[in-house]
Amino acid sequence: MTTMTMRAIEPSTGREVPDQGVSEHGVAGHEVPGPGIPGLGAPGLGVPESGVPEFEVSGHQGTGQEGTGHGQRAAVAAVAVAAAPPGCVLSADGSYGARLAREGDCLFPERWTLDGPEPYAVPLRAGRSEEPGAEVQPMGDGRVLVRRPVDGRHAFSLLYPAGLGTGEVPLGAVVCPDGGTRLRLLPPAPCGRRAYAVAVGPRSTALWLVAGGAFGPERVAEIPGRCSGGVWLDRAGRMLSLDRETGGRTKAVVVDLERGGEVSPLLEITEESDDRVLLADPDSGLLLIRSDAPSPGRGRLGWGVLGSTLPVRFPASLRLPDCAVTPFAVQPGQALTPEGCAVALRVDGPLGSWVGVWRPAQRRMHHLPAPEGWLAGTGLWTADGVLRLPCATPAMPCGVAVLNPPGPNPPGPERQSERGRGEDRREGPPEGRKDSSGKPELPSPEGESMTPAAPAALRPVPLREAPLGGL
Repeated sequence: MTTMTMRAIEPSTGREVPDQGVSEHGVAGHEVPGPGIPGLGAPGLGVPESGVPEFEVSGHQGTGQEGTGHGQRAAVAAVAVAAAPPGCVLSADGSYGARLAREGDCLFPERWTLDGPEPYAVPLRAGRSEEPGAEVQPMGDGRVLVRRPVDGRHAFSLLYPAGLGTGEVPLGAVVCPDGGTRLRLLPPAPCGRRAYAVAVGPRSTALWLVAGGAFGPERVAEIPGRCSGGVWLDRAGRMLSLDRETGGRTKAVVVDLERGGEVSPLLEITEESDDRVLLADPDSGLLLIRSDAPSPGRGRLGWGVLGSTLPVRFPASLRLPDCAVTPFAVQPGQALTPEGCAVALRVDGPLGSWVGVWRPAQRRMHHLPAPEGWLAGTGLWTADGVLRLPCATPAMPCGVAVLNPPGPNPPGPERQSERGRGEDRREGPPEGRKDSSGKPELPSPEGESMTPAAPAALRPVPLREAPLGGL
């Protein structure tokens, strides 16, 4: 039985559900919608009368959104579309969070401090209400970056508490004269000193350094193809994974920021598959991916390890009927044991949202009720396996729910042998198991699918291709 304690919020209890045995009632969670995400373009330079640099982006058109695979069932597609962006953005080290809070009809940035004995929030009202399309992101020093789209411009500023008010440092703007252009922030850089954004066009994507540069926004690289996603692969903030769409297919590539934005392949399972990287842990090298290679037309969650020659795997326990499953946090500090890393997943079903916890070494997912007011899709693991989830309710506007999921089970000799050989195998479905209600659980229709990976290249990001096989 999993226990959960909460700081300043009512505790609740979760139960363990092996494989695909999700409760027929689901677990409802309070979801706080995140800001909208506009994005795209290619640059030129201009300086307005204010002296703050502005960069012009030509009118390109693209979605910048991840698909869920062609031909998926309507129910699954509807759930996936309904999943909102995270309600809060956390800094890479988890010290700070930032979100757009609502007060009546007004939106204003709010900074959360999470590394002290008690979490607390500071409103950063800058004398205006933010537009619904604005984005916020915490920096490592506690300041909050805000992107404001206004009349074809994306203005960037750093906000910080100043006495009883809010200080603001304008950084400049990227100008998008075409109303169809889009621009969005990437996840916080691991160093905490810089922030990046992507501008996506029909044929190329511009990568921008929007905070931490010397003279306002700087274009870092131009990447052929339309890019979505964005995952940091190292602690230095050098290697960035993007999901690039070219020729109707999406493949994960890696951008080396220390080599002028040099682009190289990261993951390609088959020529016809869409292969995306969703999450990465720099300590262990664990990757969470989504690909339709094992089930053409239907994206499936899988996992692999950077630098490993073992297969990319697609466990049956990560497949939940009529639910969208999205990983949002990986346990850090497990340098030699990626199979034991705990992964937190947001599960969105027809009846609500809840939290899933899964480890590659285990063949089951633990399903936990979402704490009241959870800012869905946001959370952070500690190195010792405690999951911290930011929550906000009218009674407690700033709180952290603390979950203590079951620890990892040491793999048996058979599994260790399989890891050593890298053999292709399938898992048989468990039979006769029952959940706490006494209702037999549905057996898994498929075992864990595996695709062999090619030998690692001698690069900072060695996982490059994973040809499909053995399915």
